[in-house]
Amino acid sequence: MQIINNIPVFGEPLMDAVGQMESCLKTAFRAALMADHHLGYSLPIGGVIAYRDAVSPSGVGYDIACGNLAIKTDARIGDIRPKIAAIMDDVFKTVSFGVGRKNNEEVDHTLFDDAAWCLPSLAPLKQMAREQLGTVGSGNHYLDIFHDEDGAVWIGAHFGSRGLGHKTATHYLKAAGGRDGIFAEPTVIPKSSPLFDEYIMAMNLCGRYAYAGREWVCGRVAKILGAKTVDVVHNHHNFAWPEEHDGEKLWVVRKGATPAFPGQRGFVGGTMGEPSVILEGVDSPESKAALYSTVHGAGRIMSRTEAAGKSKWRNGRKERVSAGRVSHAMMREWVGNAGVELRGAGVDESPHCYKRLAEVLAAQGATIVVKHKLTPVGVAMAGENEADPFKD
Repeated sequence: MQIINNIPVFGEPLMDAVGQMESCLKTAFRAALMADHHLGYSLPIGGVIAYRDAVSPSGVGYDIACGNLAIKTDARIGDIRPKIAAIMDDVFKTVSFGVGRKNNEEVDHTLFDDAAWCLPSLAPLKQMAREQLGTVGSGNHYLDIFHDEDGAVWIGAHFGSRGLGHKTATHYLKAAGGRDGIFAEPTVIPKSSPLFDEYIMAMNLCGRYAYAGREWVCGRVAKILGAKTVDVVHNHHNFAWPEEHDGEKLWVVRKGATPAFPGQRGFVGGTMGEPSVILEGVDSPESKAALYSTVHGAGRIMSRTEAAGKSKWRNGRKERVSAGRVSHAMMREWVGNAGVELRGAGVDESPHCYKRLAEVLAAQGATIVVKHKLTPVGVAMAGENEADPFKD
């Protein structure tokens, strides 16, 4: 960890992201950058900011409550691996991946009785939210099947609140007079504003929705496996929490950063061709500087355009205009060598586009310990012809 302009920075500093954090500190009280940091909208992904009596909807981002869920099952890898191709076919047929998708199965949940649906910003979104509950988005959102070092099978998912979160964030950014854009000043809603309590109420509902969606997806895949759940690790990374740090009550916003208080477990995904981990926060001076936060993934080193090349949409399909640095053959070779059965995914999600997770975790120093290494055997993502509207 190093300190740059009062910002604790883990890993190799990306100065454009550091510059974004300096902009955030004009209105925030404290900030930190995790080792997977890179440019985001207003606040870097991998960024943590803390406010006194305020919250930033642009800091939380468009995919409110995006997070990771991992469930350990009673299935064994020796029983699963010979059938993994058929299993992934079933997963890809059962779970809906992509933009604007509806669940193939009707899902009901007590969250639809939440009083927050009475908010004018949320009421028109309720039916859409019902239809999308339990669907996985595009971009870097995924469903994985893993095994740990003891041969136990785990199911992992990464996605958020879908169209509900995106439309909710758009509403409150506009209501608060915010601007869109990578280098736009962060939009901040003070506690004295009538919008503050309303936004927190809406954000919390999106959090319930995201949790319910990930739980449905992982539970449905467990059903495909014929397995029972024996352990659960679940966490957000695009959210704002009321917390106390150094005796002061703050609102802590984590965009692409995982809460990691001492003893708190988190699931952090690697790439489609490399292990993910279950980690646990520890108490240390570095942890305090990080506002008890850690990474949420490996972190990109290559933009989507750089990886896949330039494309344009014509007659509802994406057409390649210029080649990128990563080919389908390169992606298939990496994933094939890792023994992963892949469904969907574009080259902009190839392992070539990311840092190595082991190096990123090492850069977090004495803030976390790794409890389990999860090796992927099956990965499902949206196909490459999907646009990604989530600006986080």
